[in-house]
Amino acid sequence: MKDIRAAIFDLDGTLVDSMYVWAKVDEDFLTARGIPVTEEYTDKMRSMFFETAAAYTKDTYGLEESVEEIMQTWLDMAHFEYANNVRAKEGALIYLQKLKSEGISLGMATSNNPYLLMPCLENNGMSGLFDCICYTSEVGVNKSNPDIYLYTAEKLGAKPEECVVFEDIIDGIKSAASVGMRTVAVYDPSNDMYKDELIGISDRMIYTYEELYRETDISV
Repeated sequence: MKDIRAAIFDLDGTLVDSMYVWAKVDEDFLTARGIPVTEEYTDKMRSMFFETAAAYTKDTYGLEESVEEIMQTWLDMAHFEYANNVRAKEGALIYLQKLKSEGISLGMATSNNPYLLMPCLENNGMSGLFDCICYTSEVGVNKSNPDIYLYTAEKLGAKPEECVVFEDIIDGIKSAASVGMRTVAVYDPSNDMYKDELIGISDRMIYTYEELYRETDISV
């Protein structure tokens, strides 16, 4: 990979097919309590922080559980999915192994958390491949700001221009590009409506890692 020393990957929607998890948690949580899942509830949950969403759910449905208990239940339900059912995208593991064998440093920049992430990596044969795993909680801002990518690059000992970032979200691609990193947009069904924009703002878009792991270089 010409002039590239480090590859930085997002997890959800980029390396693994996990975007279904929280919708399933919402549905299973409410269904277990005899509460129908409405479109209004689903729409509101998308824009809320975790604790705010738990408080909203408790108040809306008059649940006896505390906000903390609801959050822990949600986390435990998500943990089960990540540890048992979430699978790597096609060709992702082979591609990571290829980069590693070529001496490329591997980093992860994610908004997820270790409780969900680590068993998912283990379940998909990816644990131990990454030289560092960095979380947005460590930098205090989301991916609309490039701090998480710069932080990960620093941990890998690479300059921004020596990094390529793999992401499935528009904000991530824009942020990484804004600091001189090359970008590969990864298709996920959840970002289908933004596909054209992702193609326009990234150096390259892929639909499967099989497009890459037989190549000797990324054309970005």
